[in-house]
Order: sequence, then structure tokens, then C-alpha cells
Amino acid sequence: MKILASLFTFFVPAILFAQSNILPAEIQIKTASLAAPEELREGVMVYGYNDQGEMVVLREGNNQLVCLADDPQKEGISVTCYSKKLEPFMSRGRELSAEGKGEMEKREIRKKEAEAGKLPLTDSPGMTTILSGSEENYNRETGELKDGHFRYVIYIPYATAESTGLPEKPFAPGMPWIMDPGTHRAHIMITPPKN
Repeated sequence: MKILASLFTFFVPAILFAQSNILPAEIQIKTASLAAPEELREGVMVYGYNDQGEMVVLREGNNQLVCLADDPQKEGISVTCYSKKLEPFMSRGRELSAEGKGEMEKREIRKKEAEAGKLPLTDSPGMTTILSGSEENYNRETGELKDGHFRYVIYIPYATAESTGLPEKPFAPGMPWIMDPGTHRAHIMITPPKN
């Protein structure tokens, strides 16, 4: 009985805390859209969180970008926008996360599905932009983030250092490099230096 009481004491406040951290849909949309180019923000599709903490579509959108709102259960602020052509890969990752799969397990499952032709991959480079920052620089009432830091990921499945001319590790601040070369999740990383 004490164990049940302890679990109840631990999990219920955690669930309530996560739910109380869920922002109104319009604020989630505004913040998620900050990772998109300004001229495209009004038309991006946005996934965010409902009152139960489930990821849902908050806005359908009408252009080529999909954006993800900040996860209220994670520390700091992090929003992402990516090309719609990456949606099969990204949505499969979300499905596997919802099933409780860890990062390495997700990678292995998507790899097998991609190799079997069950998971469509982009046939041309697909861009992802990630904007992150601290809670102290985030205004929960307006959705604005000051001093955010951008990182860019360009998915190019099965690309290699040889096919792109990129190194497998950066040797100068902010330079592009290729991560996971030769795999279904090969991507070019670009992390500009922080000011």
C-alpha cells in the first residue's frame, strides 16, 4: 500500500505539472513558427499539445513546412520546422516514441522499414531548422523567445562524405559536416556559433 501511495504521490503531481505547463494553442503555434522563415510562418502546419499532453495538429497549414511546438515536459525551449517531404520519417519517429521506444530502438526500426521500402524517405535534400533557448528568455504570454539559437539539419539519405565533399566531423566553428553518413538518416549538420 505504501508503494502505491508513493507512486501516486510521485506521478500525479508530475502529470499535473506537465498539463499545467501546456500553453494555449495560439501561443504554441506562434512559438513553433519562430523556427520558420518569417515569410512562411502564417502558413506552416503546427503540431502541439492538447490539455491531456497529447501531441495533436494545432493548425493544418498551407505551405511546405511542418513545425513542432515546444515539449512542455522538457527543460528549456526547443521548436522545430521541417520540410513536409520529411513527414513520413518524422511522424514514424513520433509514433515509435508514443509506443515507448527509445532513441536507438527507433533508429533501428526506421532503418529496417526504410530498407524494406515500408518507410518512404526524401529523394532530395530536406531541411530542418531547430530553434532553442532558455526558459528565462521565453515569454509564455506572447510566445516570443529572445536570444534563441538556430541549428540546421539537412536530411540527405545515404549520402556520404565522398558524395558530398563534407567532413564527418566539424573542424571549424559553424561549419557543415555530415552525420550518420551512408545510412537512411544521413544528414548535414550546421550549428552556427552562439554570440
